[in-house]
Amino acid sequence: FFPLQSQLSQALNGLSDRAKEAKEFLVQLRNMVQQIQENSVEFEACLVAQCDALIDALNRRKAQLLSRVNKEHEHKLKVVRDQISHCTVKLRQTTGLMEYCLEVIKENDPSGFLQISDALIRRVHLTEDQWGKGTLTPRMTTDFDLNLDNAPLLQSIHQLDFVQMKVSSPVPAPPILQLEECCTHNNSATLSWKQPPLSTVQVEGYILELDDGNGGQFREVYVGKETMCTVDGLHFNSTYSARVKAFNKTGVSPYSKTLVLQTSEDTQSEEQTLPFPVPLERSQLRRMSPFSSTLNLQPSFPGRSYFELRSSAHQLSLHSSLQSLNSAGELIAWFSFDPGSAHADIIFSNDNLTVTCNSYDDRVVLGKTGFSKGLHYWELSIDRYDNHPDPAFGVARIDVLKDAMLGKDDKAWAMYVDNNRSWFMHNNSHTNRTEGGITKGATVGVLLDLTRRTLTFSINEDQQGPVAFENLEGLFFPAVSLNRNVQV
Repeated sequence: FFPLQSQLSQALNGLSDRAKEAKEFLVQLRNMVQQIQENSVEFEACLVAQCDALIDALNRRKAQLLSRVNKEHEHKLKVVRDQISHCTVKLRQTTGLMEYCLEVIKENDPSGFLQISDALIRRVHLTEDQWGKGTLTPRMTTDFDLNLDNAPLLQSIHQLDFVQMKVSSPVPAPPILQLEECCTHNNSATLSWKQPPLSTVQVEGYILELDDGNGGQFREVYVGKETMCTVDGLHFNSTYSARVKAFNKTGVSPYSKTLVLQTSEDTQSEEQTLPFPVPLERSQLRRMSPFSSTLNLQPSFPGRSYFELRSSAHQLSLHSSLQSLNSAGELIAWFSFDPGSAHADIIFSNDNLTVTCNSYDDRVVLGKTGFSKGLHYWELSIDRYDNHPDPAFGVARIDVLKDAMLGKDDKAWAMYVDNNRSWFMHNNSHTNRTEGGITKGATVGVLLDLTRRTLTFSINEDQQGPVAFENLEGLFFPAVSLNRNVQV
């Protein structure tokens, strides 16, 4: 009896040591959770600081890099929390066995003790073996093994990523402005450019920029594949600076040399000219003669865009460019959905006037026309609406996320709506729940007022909620997100 009792006591001493180590290990794991959280915050702050120190082009990549960090953060926490849970269960079982063995040791009946002592000893040894090598070793480090390479120059900014994901293909060379084909006529300017003759790098498109005619900041006036563009609606008797750059999947080239253009003197008052820049068609522009001022706008999309023009001189100025005024004197610019910038799951029909999707997930499609000034209104009709999905309508930047609901990132301002109610969403912030939804045959209206810098929505011609967004500035494209249960 006594030798067995001594043997069990010795075994319990070893198990007690393991239990003590396990308790210390649990404290270590819980400290790791806190340390991972602190390291994550610190890492994110460092990453944000690096991104903010660079130019605005880095902002598009910032969200993706932070997402990678957050995923790493969640992965580390999951591994450590799983290990905490597993270790806690084992420690509870070990502690229970120890308490039971201590009670058995106190048993005064030798025969009863002999009946269970062998089994208890085997169980104690087996439990101790389960705390074997590696069990009390963290499966995860608290460090974030991600290194941000911030060395590339600005022309390589689009390939910025964590170092293990660098893109190796080069960015394009800067385009060359063809001076013999660049000219001005009245208040229009025509720019022409080409790639360097020996350049072999693939180019996906070009970005043309003009200043405001008064030495102010440059603004984008055209993005597309064409190498010639005519810009209308400039101030008379003004000097504009123009420049162009090329881009592909890797990044953006340096700018071309800057070209200075002088518009003609106006025979009428300055009040009859339009402020710069007028909203321009950002899709493919027709190659035109140097003195042409006609944009390639085709009557197609039933969601019409209305520009509020307050004087007949303004109306006449734009009439020659856009070919269409309605009876109320409003300019009508027809546009269609843009297959070139849409998610691959979007399905186009009816000459790109109608869209649906082949995925149950939300996908984004943009209109071809971008707006930067003025008052614009368009409508979209719901051709099909099954199973109460949440399509979203609004405006977006050209680089908005295409594989998520419109408004999930900071590049879109949207209203998403089901059959009963709607919400406004920007940067994944949901606001202003409003009763009233959509059904098949409903009409959604979008009013973009870039004079007041506001965005307002309507359903079946009734305003839906308050003014949705304010302080809007920049270039915006009509945008929709939908899944396979919706057709607009």
